Amino acid sequence: MKIEKLSYLLALTLCLNGYYASAQPTSQEQQPSQQQNKPAPGSKAPSNQGTTGGKQLRSPDVVYVPTPAEAVDAMLKVAKVSKDDVVYDLGSGDGRIPIMAVQKYNAARAVGIDINPDRIKEAQANLKAAGVGDRVRFLNEDLFQADISEATVVTLYLLPSLNLKLLPKLLSDVKPGTRIVSHAFDMGTWKPEQTLNAGGSTIYFWTIPAKGTPEYEAAASAANKT
Repeated sequence: MKIEKLSYLLALTLCLNGYYASAQPTSQEQQPSQQQNKPAPGSKAPSNQGTTGGKQLRSPDVVYVPTPAEAVDAMLKVAKVSKDDVVYDLGSGDGRIPIMAVQKYNAARAVGIDINPDRIKEAQANLKAAGVGDRVRFLNEDLFQADISEATVVTLYLLPSLNLKLLPKLLSDVKPGTRIVSHAFDMGTWKPEQTLNAGGSTIYFWTIPAKGTPEYEAAASAANKT
């Protein structure tokens, strides 16, 4: 009888241990994702829809939190996205910004860049459901090393420190006149041209200035304070 009781208690303990182990988030679930998005360079897939899976490139810089749909709409609207634009979302998460840029605002093309391959897979699934064809690509890359030179609009949802870390790249890699839109976080002393509220979210808007202008000097000065 005592042996049976001990066996029962042992079995119960093993079951409970198994339950609690399964209830804990896996290391993948705990892994933060860079937003907007969140991407060492990865190879681009031959498909027009970009790289879909693979190895995590490095630890993401921020935890992935989706931008609310109302804020996404406001970001694209304040940037005046149109058929002539190429939109880059740095830290693209589930892909909602690039997809809406093409689907609702008729952007010529949109590219989402994220360091987390799981977010890329999620974005690809959403892209397939959206039915916008090959005008949207998702790339599993590091946003600090990615080629963003063709962008006419860049969208962000990072952190203040990451915005400032990214600012030198924006000033050097994209053309003057490129519009920059950030959800929730500013660029330090580089004052936005517009600040608006969308359903409780703050949206900041800038335009990349030409070199040699006072506006460029102000942006470069902000970048140098990182």
